[in-house]
Amino acid sequence: MGYSGIAGVLALLLTIWALVGILQSGADGTTKLIWVLVVILLPIVGFVLWYLMGPGSKALPGRGTSG
Repeated sequence: MGYSGIAGVLALLLTIWALVGILQSGADGTTKLIWVLVVILLPIVGFVLWYLMGPGSKALPGRGTSG
């Protein structure tokens, strides 16, 4: 398996991880659907966006808190 094969497997694993996280999140159905579409249509970029900004994300401190 070459580098492209490893990259493909890694992209698939990250996509699956993101999809599981999205579906298990407490977000409403519309938000989940949007994130699922983003992650499926843009696998690597979608994963990064979901990780940084998605429902339940802890990557950005203070996000989602009120006061």
